[in-house]
Amino acid sequence: MNYLYIACLLLAFTFPLRGQFAAQERPRTVITTDGEIDDVDSFVRLLLYANEMQIEGLVYSSSMWHYKGDGQGTTMTSAMDMTRELYGQRSELRWPGEQWMQELIAAYGEVYPVLSTHADGYPAPDSLLALVKVGNITFEGEMEEDTEGSDFIRDLLLDGDSTQLYLQAWGGTNTIARALKSIEDRYAGTPAWPEVYRGVCAKAVLYLIMDQDATYRDYIAGTWADIPVLYNTGQFGALAYNWKKVVPEELRHWLEGSFMRTHVVEAHGPLTAAYYSYGDGKQQAGDPEHIHGDSTRLDSAQWGSFRPYDFISEGDSPAFLHLVDVGLDQLAHPDWGGWGGRLVRSDSVAGRWEDAVDYNSYSGRSDRQYALVRWLPALQRDLAARADWCVYSYEAANHPPSVRIDGEDRLTVTPGEKLVLRATATDPDGDALYYHWWQYGEVDTYPGEAMIILDGPELRVDVPRDLESGQTIHFIVSVTDGGAVPLTRYTRVVLTGA
Repeated sequence: MNYLYIACLLLAFTFPLRGQFAAQERPRTVITTDGEIDDVDSFVRLLLYANEMQIEGLVYSSSMWHYKGDGQGTTMTSAMDMTRELYGQRSELRWPGEQWMQELIAAYGEVYPVLSTHADGYPAPDSLLALVKVGNITFEGEMEEDTEGSDFIRDLLLDGDSTQLYLQAWGGTNTIARALKSIEDRYAGTPAWPEVYRGVCAKAVLYLIMDQDATYRDYIAGTWADIPVLYNTGQFGALAYNWKKVVPEELRHWLEGSFMRTHVVEAHGPLTAAYYSYGDGKQQAGDPEHIHGDSTRLDSAQWGSFRPYDFISEGDSPAFLHLVDVGLDQLAHPDWGGWGGRLVRSDSVAGRWEDAVDYNSYSGRSDRQYALVRWLPALQRDLAARADWCVYSYEAANHPPSVRIDGEDRLTVTPGEKLVLRATATDPDGDALYYHWWQYGEVDTYPGEAMIILDGPELRVDVPRDLESGQTIHFIVSVTDGGAVPLTRYTRVVLTGA
């Protein structure tokens, strides 16, 4: 064993407190995916936002919904209650193959020359292709064998760079689990193990879209209990198959065919043309249950009635939208909320963050999906703008404004104090700008409302007289430009009682 390597590795690690998240300009991330049609649609959106993060791995993995089988007729029965009842004993299940990411990256390559003129940081297509790896795909939850994908993740976790690495599980966690198991196998029982363990737990952040196999439950949660976990078990439903049951009627047009077809799917180049929609006539190879493109089946007893080109699902998009910086500082504070939704510390599991509950002003009651739904108009307009970036010159497209607070944005205040907060925004296209201030009450620890007066970029605040020491009040200013497809960015002011 190379103990000099281990010593260098340990010197590179830093050890934040459990559950502490660091701010990053372009977060490091690895995506693992089982290739369901909603993964494909999430991947299309991901590529449009590839400049916002440092993508370090794209790994095929299996799940309770999709696995390849071993080609020898070996069968298995799901360890998960839902799929055990649905599918029983199987030798393979709805496997979409190991080429679809490469095909979408090829489409990205066709639009890259134009797309990359709109913002810095878009990775070259060849560099993305080099990141595609095949992980543990033979069966649901298979983590017994090292694979190209698991080795790749293992090596990233041990690469000496202590910057946090977000491991997204769009399918099962089994390839991530195998990577962790290989680290345990290599170091457990050696003098280096305690420090290697602490270093990996300080570096890795898991973002799970449900439990899609049993490997988090049965292995990671116990053996690697100090790895922080962002555990989205239902909030993703705002962008998933049952969105009509979640999104208020007043906001559904942002996901309907009239918007998606015009602004995203058609006439925007080959990348968004690959996006799956209801009634689009497409059929994913390997998945006989992908019937959504069949226009004769648009009325579903399970999901509701749909029209051609309606949104199907991007259930995995919250995992990477959490990494996109739009000014809300949610990466360092998942409980503060952002375009990927809002997650709060678990009451029962240390280091785990779970779905938050926000008040839904449309239904008049609180629910966990609204923490994501509330951003839907801005989120979809931004998608439309990115689709435009694939085909239009910089001068012909819209770009988001930037916004900042004049002065400090984290203030210690005293009860009864009068404040004037002012935002300054600029727009790269010279568009008119519209300001909207609001108090994010669900994030506050102060239980009431502050007295505020709005005047464009300025907010006048009377600090509540009953604000207690340590209690917080969050104000967000949303700045929207006057472009043809209006775009919004934000900044946040946090008041803390003295």
